[in-house]
Amino acid sequence: MYQLYGHQNSGAAAIEAALELCEIPYRFIDVESSPEATHALEKLNPLKQIPTLQLPDGSVLTESAAILIHLGLTFPQSNLLPNNTAARDQAIRGLVYIVSNCYSAIGIIDYPERWLAEADESSRQNLMAGARAHLHRSWEVFADQFSGDLYLGDETPGALDVLAAVVSRWAGSREHLRSTRPGFFAWLTRIDRHPTLAPVFARHWPD
Repeated sequence: MYQLYGHQNSGAAAIEAALELCEIPYRFIDVESSPEATHALEKLNPLKQIPTLQLPDGSVLTESAAILIHLGLTFPQSNLLPNNTAARDQAIRGLVYIVSNCYSAIGIIDYPERWLAEADESSRQNLMAGARAHLHRSWEVFADQFSGDLYLGDETPGALDVLAAVVSRWAGSREHLRSTRPGFFAWLTRIDRHPTLAPVFARHWPD
C-alpha cells in the first residue's frame, strides 16, 4: 500500500487527490499528529519535506512533480498524464513550472529566514514581498501559457490540474488571479468542485 506523509493545508493534498483519481488504496500519515510520525518521515526524507510517498515496495519518492509523474505513468487509466506524447510533454513541463516558480516562491514567503544570513525584520519583509510579487507574476504566465492543456469540465482532471488547484491556494494567489486572470480563476474553482477531488480539498481546507 502507498503511504503518504503530509499534514493539513499542505502540498500533500495534491498527491492525495492524485491517489484518489488512481483509485488505489493508500494511507495518509499526518506528520503533525505525533513525534513518532515526524520521526518516521525523517527516516525516509532527512529534509522532513512533504509530501513524501512510500511505495508498496518500500522505496521512497519525494518532490511533488516526480510523485505525480510516477503515478501518471504507473496508473495510465487514471489519466493523470495524457496518452498523447506531445500533450504529456506539456503536462510535465507545467508540473515542473509550478514547482520551480510557484512552489519555490511559497517556500521563501513561509520561511524567509532560511534565505537570509541576517534575518532582521526589514530584510524578512522585503524578501517576502519580492517573492510574493514573483509568485503572482508566475501564476499569470502559467495561466497564459498552459490554459490549453487544462481540464475543461467533462474529462477527468489530470496531474497538472490537481497541482495548480492546490498550490494556487497559498500566499494570496487566488485573490490575485480573481482580478488579473478571471477565466483561470474560474477554472480553478471548477477543479475544487470535482466530485473526486472536493472531499480531499475539504479535509485539507475545511470551511
